[in-house]
Amino acid sequence: MLIEEALSLYEDYLLAAKGLSVQTVENYREDISLFLRSFPGLEDTENLDPSFIERFLEAQSELERSQATLARRQSTLIGFYRFLARRGIAKTDPKDMPRIKQEKRLPVVLSFEEIEDLLEQPDLSSPSGLRDKAMLETMYATGLRVSELCALPLSAIHEDQGIIVVRHGKGNKQRTVPIGEFALGYLRDYLTQVRPVFAKKADKKPRETFLNANGKALSRQYFFLAVKKYAAMAGIDKDVSPHTLRHCFATHLLEGGAELRAVQEMLGHTHLSTTEIYTHVSERRIMSAYAKYANRK
Repeated sequence: MLIEEALSLYEDYLLAAKGLSVQTVENYREDISLFLRSFPGLEDTENLDPSFIERFLEAQSELERSQATLARRQSTLIGFYRFLARRGIAKTDPKDMPRIKQEKRLPVVLSFEEIEDLLEQPDLSSPSGLRDKAMLETMYATGLRVSELCALPLSAIHEDQGIIVVRHGKGNKQRTVPIGEFALGYLRDYLTQVRPVFAKKADKKPRETFLNANGKALSRQYFFLAVKKYAAMAGIDKDVSPHTLRHCFATHLLEGGAELRAVQEMLGHTHLSTTEIYTHVSERRIMSAYAKYANRK
């Protein structure tokens, strides 16, 4: 079978059977296409061999690609090879190939003072500023992913119960996240004062909670740039992104005494080990604070 034909089958499998997003599948295609371009003349799946993956990764390593990039590309290629083997399209399965280990980087987390400075930056006298304030407060109060925040349907907010119901991941799983009265107050202000005005500009009734002035759902790119802007306005000299708010949510909860399992459920992590990284962040912050105190003059 031609490799391009096999790649199309794999993309269909990822979309239909695995339930991955179009963007994620496109990222897979880019990695596999880069791999295939490294072997000109390789057109048929019969000629694929696991050693090609090792040769490709060695070449990528010489180009000083990061460990995380190498690990991701290896995982993508192994997945592609294994799919072909299970379908009988190729005879080789690299299941025994040693996996590249990634260095775990601790996420950027703001102090309580920094997060307060960031959240105070939106101009509450403007409709877009009140909306941005509601988004920032909601994300910090709930730990939503930015994709979840931008796609959050209005029906997911249960003001009377103080909760947000989030659908996420493969299989459209559902989790319930509490939202505090402080953040809920700004969310109510936005929903009553701003959203109705924005929604009137839409061609059809929007389902998303957070809208732009034309009544369309806000993009992740907009919120990414907004967070960057507000961090700069607050004078925060750190690499801040929307995901930083999620990191702060988890770390500050743990520092406040929350149980790890509860934080895992609120974040929507499948594995507890994913959530455990925030315990390391908390330990680092505590030791840093102690060192600062112990070494004072």
